[in-house]
Amino acid sequence: MRPDSINQLWVSDITYIRLAHEFIYLAVIMDAFSRRVIGWALERYLDAELALQALRMALRAREVMPGLVHHSDRGVQYACADYIELLVASGIRISMSRTANPYDNAQCERFMRTLKYEEVYLSDYDTLAEARRSIKYFLESVYNRKRLHSAIGYLPPVECEQSLLTVNHP
Repeated sequence: MRPDSINQLWVSDITYIRLAHEFIYLAVIMDAFSRRVIGWALERYLDAELALQALRMALRAREVMPGLVHHSDRGVQYACADYIELLVASGIRISMSRTANPYDNAQCERFMRTLKYEEVYLSDYDTLAEARRSIKYFLESVYNRKRLHSAIGYLPPVECEQSLLTVNHP
């Protein structure tokens, strides 16, 4: 599915981040049209609650439009009953990658690569709180508001969405 507006397709993924003495996990949900990160959670544990926190943030940030599709890989966090129940209760259609096919979720995988190369690998986080502050700043202030994307006319995600709203509501 190739969206032609916001809130048609949300993509999600989870990655790990190394701290000085442990690993932490980041779950992200982004709007596939604008590339804007709309939900995220960073915790010590890789469990369903991590993914649920990111989904709840996205649901608070966005209005669910009829036909909205949520795409993820087949990870247990996305396939668990609580996650599926929240998607269904919110009126969101569920899409999961084909078995052993990482290309189905390439857009979110690419985002995780960008996050790691432009933020995580340049930082030495000691604590979860320190990582949370830095990653929050990167996601909300740098990636969503300043980073240019060729796929959306060399605009940052927030500007892409604002220009779409201006075109549709002059």
